[in-house]
Amino acid sequence: MRIAVVSDVHGNLPALEAVAADIARRGVDRVVNLGDSLSGPLLALETARFLMARDWVHLAGNHERQILRPHQRTASDVHAHAQLGEAELAWLATLQPSLRLNPEVLLCHGTPRSDHEYFLETVEPDGVRLATPAEIEMRRAGAEAALIACGHTHVPRALRSASGGLIVNPGSVGLQAYDDDHLHYHVMQNGAPDARYAIVERGAHGWSAALIAVPYDWRPMAALAERNGRPDWAHAIATGYAKPSHQ
Repeated sequence: MRIAVVSDVHGNLPALEAVAADIARRGVDRVVNLGDSLSGPLLALETARFLMARDWVHLAGNHERQILRPHQRTASDVHAHAQLGEAELAWLATLQPSLRLNPEVLLCHGTPRSDHEYFLETVEPDGVRLATPAEIEMRRAGAEAALIACGHTHVPRALRSASGGLIVNPGSVGLQAYDDDHLHYHVMQNGAPDARYAIVERGAHGWSAALIAVPYDWRPMAALAERNGRPDWAHAIATGYAKPSHQ
């Protein structure tokens, strides 16, 4: 079984189209989308319609939840919500933050217990570090699976849990850097504008993962973010580095 895993598109339709074309070229059995598909100053409506037309497995990320709940919306969620119609909002309302694809494979946006929790990284007062095995086990919350696919942090990683299962974050299709105040101020960045996704495959010795970077023409999306008053997004899309809002 070969599964393509995408996450965190954030309305970046050209990046998504490049990833979809690369997936088609490589050939897979399933495609799963782990959420945070629309939020941001880009092309929420067009991205929603692209995703709704595909027979992929879709999850809700924390931003899908926030788009649907007015009191939780960030500026990025407000921009996305304003673009969406009744059909797109109804589709978002059907999505869940986690699901079991089959007995071996568990999908979640953040962790099995939260759509807003980092799985493989830990935020501390002085920044972000790799999570310890004990922290990963706690966040796994007893969920048993040979493969867990998660998103949310935008950082591609593949780690083994203490129980031997593979935990894979494909990175972000559409936004390669950001800064955030949740828990403590921190920066997440990948250092290149390429769209990210993963292909996971079950072989004779278990699950393996290929973390893939796909080049695309990011210039129109950086320009759109700038026009929509988000120079931070424009910088992240163009460079893969965050433009910190404060130190």
